[in-house]
Amino acid sequence: MTQEPSSTPAAPPPFRRMAERFRGFLPVVVDVETGGFDWTRHALLEIAAIPIELDAEGRFVPGEVACVHLDPAPGLEIDPKSLEVTGIDIGHPFRMAKAEKEGLDHIFAAVRAAVRRHGCQRAILVGHNAHFDLNFLNAAVARVEHKRNPFHPFSVFDTVSLGGIAYGQTVLGRALQAAGLAWNGDEAHSAVYDAERTAELFCKIANAWQPATAP
Repeated sequence: MTQEPSSTPAAPPPFRRMAERFRGFLPVVVDVETGGFDWTRHALLEIAAIPIELDAEGRFVPGEVACVHLDPAPGLEIDPKSLEVTGIDIGHPFRMAKAEKEGLDHIFAAVRAAVRRHGCQRAILVGHNAHFDLNFLNAAVARVEHKRNPFHPFSVFDTVSLGGIAYGQTVLGRALQAAGLAWNGDEAHSAVYDAERTAELFCKIANAWQPATAP
């Protein structure tokens, strides 16, 4: 006799889905490099974004990075001292910078795809001194009148606070070292490198404090 296939639904994963972890928000690590400290008058030059994913055991892991170099928006300033720190060469022929609207489209498309993949409502920015990154991001969104910003407009997760609580360190490099994670000061102040290290720090702290299994 031929046995009928079982109609029993697949068992749910043995851990909580991302949509159940942070009230429907997906943490996305963002780092920006800029032409100064004032988001109202200094240019946004680089953005890197890394969605936080779940591994097979339900632990937080950094996802794939999306990054873009930006042309300075018309009318904004660039402090030469900032370029000395970041090492950004605005006129480099291989920089392949995009206009702000195109650059935001690139980053936001990757973020929205991750939000959908995890069944979340929207993204929440994770950063080191996170409001600095969010303020520059929001200023660019306002300049180009972008209508599909996936990020919460004012809430963030800040690894300055998390690093201070977990390790007694608020400087990114020192917090990483205290956590036993790699840090190379020569590579710092690149949006991609800083975002990758911030994502590692966030995941290590969140995995220690956030239970993977449902109560």
